[in-house]
Amino acid sequence: MSTATVSTLRGARLPKWSPYAIAAGSVAVAVGIGLGAGLDSEVQWGLIAAILFLVGTYGIAARVEGRRQAKDRIATSLVWVSFLIALIPLVSLIWVTVARGVKVLDVYFLTHSMGVVADTEPGGGIYHAILGSLEQVGLATVIAAPIGVLTAIYLVEYGRGNLSRAITFFVDVMTGIPSIVAGLFILSLMLMFEMQPFGFAGSLALAILMMPVVVRSTEEMLKLVPNELREASLALGVPKWRTILKVVLPTSIGGITTGVMLAVARIAGETAPVLLLVFGNPFINNNPFEGAQASLPLYIYQQYANSAGSGAAYDRAWAASLTLIAFVMILNLVARGIARWKAPKTGR
Repeated sequence: MSTATVSTLRGARLPKWSPYAIAAGSVAVAVGIGLGAGLDSEVQWGLIAAILFLVGTYGIAARVEGRRQAKDRIATSLVWVSFLIALIPLVSLIWVTVARGVKVLDVYFLTHSMGVVADTEPGGGIYHAILGSLEQVGLATVIAAPIGVLTAIYLVEYGRGNLSRAITFFVDVMTGIPSIVAGLFILSLMLMFEMQPFGFAGSLALAILMMPVVVRSTEEMLKLVPNELREASLALGVPKWRTILKVVLPTSIGGITTGVMLAVARIAGETAPVLLLVFGNPFINNNPFEGAQASLPLYIYQQYANSAGSGAAYDRAWAASLTLIAFVMILNLVARGIARWKAPKTGR
């Protein structure tokens, strides 16, 4: 078959650079419309450009390649536009946080507490808040991770009947409860036993929020382990508990670790339970089992709420926000590293 015949069967095609050209033209037209209509918001310009890009892609593709190919291009373009729209708030958030947070973020800020510094005065730091967050989140992880993993093992490997269905139902319910409800539950226990605010109380509330996330993520990872591995181990006479310990868990340990780290990142930014149970403390408190403590989310809230228009307090709040984002990003990177390290080796 000749080259001319193949080209005829394939039909006309837009060049590879056409989406970029259409996007550039859409942005230019959107800017012109925005300036002409007196629109001051770049968000409005972006939405107009997105609509023009979709309409332009469909119109040009339908004229050159036909309606069938145009529908495929418009679906692809819609996916890319949705991705960019979702990416804009994230990039904007990180940009603003970094731009405002670096003003006071230095070694002194990370190694000192507020101490006797008032919220409206310059100076002070977040060492006490970092220490409180690490202790509270660490204790919550120690409590929630084993319970969540063991619960998931029961549901996948042993769970049958009404008990399994009841546990699944309550895990689903716990996944959607507001964080303030977990805080109120622990607060009611504290009031019953006439206890004062302390860091471990916040850890208990955070553990309640963390457990269903760990259960769900671990359950999905265990279900991905092929049944052939279990059957091969059991056929060799290995007990089921040892099969789970030596075959199932090592195979899924990367995904389980990632799920635990994501659950830690989810509770690291919780403010409501900490506000109710930990109460905040401008001084350094190394003991989570006695006395009020600080945490990064609570520190951010207090600096913003009690600033009374002080620029120093706003700067500290943004710097603490940047530190919290960095903490969550580090956790995700660690989770990816552990998952890759512990992943089963497929090559020889």
